[in-house]
Amino acid sequence: MKQYLLSIAVFPVRSFRRLYDWTMAWSKSPKAPWALFIIAFCESSFFPIPPDVLLIAMVASDNYKWFRNALICTVGSIVGALLGYFIGWGLYESIGKPIIDFYNFQPQMNLIGEKFAANAFLAIFIAAFTPIPYKVITISAGLFGLPLYILVIASIIGRGARFFLVAGLIRIFGTRITTLIEKYFDWFSIGFVVLLVGGFLVIKYLI
Repeated sequence: MKQYLLSIAVFPVRSFRRLYDWTMAWSKSPKAPWALFIIAFCESSFFPIPPDVLLIAMVASDNYKWFRNALICTVGSIVGALLGYFIGWGLYESIGKPIIDFYNFQPQMNLIGEKFAANAFLAIFIAAFTPIPYKVITISAGLFGLPLYILVIASIIGRGARFFLVAGLIRIFGTRITTLIEKYFDWFSIGFVVLLVGGFLVIKYLI
């Protein structure tokens, strides 16, 4: 886990710049909606990078499609959550455990189970809306046998609120936000790393 967080923390800003420039250019592609769906799908079950990056780029590129893109991102994430749930429910030893071990969250699994027992809906909603690694929660939900409807409803509300909020803000302040990102890109890169690492630390030490 420490090695993983360190690799994120020292990721060069110029690499973020290349990724940002590539994303902004590729977001205009006719296949961008499919990519957004796939990234959102994968992030809910195993992929570490959130789909917000591509969502922001796509809405900034064409802010009239903000609702469509937020919906695609939300649906992809919910479908991915179902995959995460299935992995935890039926394939934990073969697939789920290696994913949890990769992020070094195995020691926290009992604590996550206790949070589910206390208020499963709230635990899932918080993970869906915040930078907390959502994939850990979806896999855990299947492992601990949570009712599927709780995962689905909490995820729809949490993920929908997050992605529609992000897309809506870009729709309203699009030009100004993209100008600020370009001007203060290094600071935004640092903020992104802080949020990403912070989400992993929250689930590791607080949940």
